Amino acid sequence: MMEPNVGTLLECVVETTEAAVAAERSGANRLELCVDLGAGGVTPPLDLVAAVAARVSIPVFVMIRPRAGDFVYSDREVAGMLRDAASAGARGAQGIVTGLLHADHRVDVARTRRVVEAAAGLPVTFHRAFDEVRDQRAAVEDLVSSGVRRVLTSGGAQTALEGMERLAVLVRLSADRVTVLAGGGVRAHNVRAIVAGTGVKEVHARFEDEAAARALARLL
Repeated sequence: MMEPNVGTLLECVVETTEAAVAAERSGANRLELCVDLGAGGVTPPLDLVAAVAARVSIPVFVMIRPRAGDFVYSDREVAGMLRDAASAGARGAQGIVTGLLHADHRVDVARTRRVVEAAAGLPVTFHRAFDEVRDQRAAVEDLVSSGVRRVLTSGGAQTALEGMERLAVLVRLSADRVTVLAGGGVRAHNVRAIVAGTGVKEVHARFEDEAAARALARLL
């Protein structure tokens, strides 16, 4: 197993136990676990959470998202998200990843806070639903007031490389109150430019294979 990175933290998103083990072996520092990545990722089965947590030694953050599509949820969907957030820790998760918006593309602070509370102390990442908000400055403050620990974002652009200028602004705005996790097309050929151009201390990439993940990890 490779030694953990000592610079920028690498989070790899995975869908299976095998991918989780391979990502750790390749140098990932943290995992995001979900299923149906083709639709942007949704909540994985709790048995999968337990299986992954049992096989790796790095933190596993679990996606809490009941369905693909938008991030405006019904009361019934939110109730399920609260149950899943409360159950994740018991299955070995060390954090959760979620995102809730109002129909007008503002952070749903009240419901986000409820998910944070249901997580019972596990750190919460607000995922790329953030890239749909219209006022990112206000959204950062909303995340702080919700108790969210980090935000996964491309700065509102298609990729983190394209969104570097906005990401740099978000890093300054967050002032270490919320960690900015740069995601969206992060690869070995661009990761150093993204880190240098934004000041982010964490990056997020889809696990494709061990060679790609190892090449990325070596640059951080």
